[in-house]
Amino acid sequence: MSGNQLEVRFGQASERGRRETNDDFACVREQDGSARCVVAAIADGVSGAGGRLAAETVVRGFLDGFQSEPATLTVERAAGRVLAAMNSWVHAQGQQDALRRGMATTFTAAILRGRRLHSIHVGDTRMYRLRDGALTLLTRDHTRDHPDLRHVLVRAVGLEETIRPDYSASDLIAHDRYLLCCDGVHASLAGKRLQKLLAERTAPDEVAQRIVAAALEAGSHDNATALVLDVLAVPAVARLDLEAAIADLPILELPKIGDTVDGFRLDDQVSDGRYSRLFRAEDIECKREVIVKFPHPRVIAEAAYRNAFVREAWVASQVRSPYVSEVIELTAGRQTRLYSVMPYYSGETLEQRLKRAPRVTLEEGVRIGILLAKAVYVLNRRDIVHRDIKPDNVMLTADGGLRLLDLGVARLPGLEAAPDETIPGTPSYMAPELFGGQAGDERSDLYALGVTIYRMFSGHYPYGEVEAFSRPRFAKRAPLNTYRPDLPAWLDVLLARATAVDPAQRFGDAMELAIELEHNLAHAPRIVIQRRSLYERNPMRFWKIISLLLFVALLVSLILR
Repeated sequence: MSGNQLEVRFGQASERGRRETNDDFACVREQDGSARCVVAAIADGVSGAGGRLAAETVVRGFLDGFQSEPATLTVERAAGRVLAAMNSWVHAQGQQDALRRGMATTFTAAILRGRRLHSIHVGDTRMYRLRDGALTLLTRDHTRDHPDLRHVLVRAVGLEETIRPDYSASDLIAHDRYLLCCDGVHASLAGKRLQKLLAERTAPDEVAQRIVAAALEAGSHDNATALVLDVLAVPAVARLDLEAAIADLPILELPKIGDTVDGFRLDDQVSDGRYSRLFRAEDIECKREVIVKFPHPRVIAEAAYRNAFVREAWVASQVRSPYVSEVIELTAGRQTRLYSVMPYYSGETLEQRLKRAPRVTLEEGVRIGILLAKAVYVLNRRDIVHRDIKPDNVMLTADGGLRLLDLGVARLPGLEAAPDETIPGTPSYMAPELFGGQAGDERSDLYALGVTIYRMFSGHYPYGEVEAFSRPRFAKRAPLNTYRPDLPAWLDVLLARATAVDPAQRFGDAMELAIELEHNLAHAPRIVIQRRSLYERNPMRFWKIISLLLFVALLVSLILR
């Protein structure tokens, strides 16, 4: 391996010892076929009640699930989500099958990524680190403190309906050695004995075998399993591939129509904003039509906007979906300046569609709403908050599809330590809680989605248009039939929930809204919201008008006498 890449060697050993079966299971996986991320896990199933099944299933399931989690999540959140799913499965097995009553397993995982070691742990399996000859215990046992009950677990995978794992992170240093082991090892071998065995700088698999053999010789009555990891090299920097590839590229003067940049012939200018200029271009090398986005030179002095430009490209590279705009990663060495390349989508924006006749029908609007809801769900599922959902950022493609555009102000709660000082977005589409300084989340995206669909049908905003730098009141929502009496009542009910002032009253996620739209279009009766009479809406005003008319009639009759 190169010196700029994580390099790890590992070995393991496991024996059933005096037990009839071996309820331990351990495994190591190098993510994506490289050594940039190594995941090692060990589990010790509770004897009987499917202990071996629990241990093996949880370890294998965790390795598979963690590999599938998006890179937009922190290691802690990704690992926690996967382990919670495995806990639900094991717990359900114990509840549904009498033969598996009490089914549970301990679990300890070491995730080596970049220059960091991440651990997630529950139960009494352990992880140790040997560094510069000193042995350190990195986990704590979840067992009762009473000496006679020290093997009674108080936490384990499947033990309870919800799981409470420990998480920690620390720096990786070359020549670190890590040991993951079950209680059949650490209960028989004291720390000094383990330290001496690990300090023998032989191959990891040989060390693991010696540790297991030593535990059995020391009188262990349990299974004995050891997994040893040697860190041979750590990367010089821990940067995301695409970000690392483009972040240091220079920002040059904006090109013009007709110029050729790195094999892209700029045929037409699509837009020219304050911070960027977009061109429709021909990729001469790949024979395809693309959109090339160049940052304006003025962003050189504004680090926040440069970072946003780079981040947009990276976020787009993490989302592969037919509903979200993509970024095209270029071959190494081709790009000589900072820009991003996206596929060219033939069609029109939703904003452009709203400016032409005929107005959006129920069927057309629901179809667009379902596709847009799926786009929002795809982002939110990856812990990405768009923060600027509006018709201008929705592309209706010529083939009948939809692409959600512009990830420049997207928020990544799983990776960002703190929200922005100022919340970006378009005021009329921003959720009420954002004006109070809260960071955007999937519920605020859902609100913007609801406003977008409402405006698509009505041409208006549910709480009125919000001017920049103003603080709206969100006093009363205008029913959809105010502008579209031809639309069914169920649509207004759904949009009222999506745009509720209280985030807790909105849908659970965007997919729930998509499902409701699809179901109601197919099955709900086409009951149109009846416009209430003035008497029903405002009795006081009704009688004032009647009184005025009677007064006028009386005056006229008196004059004509």
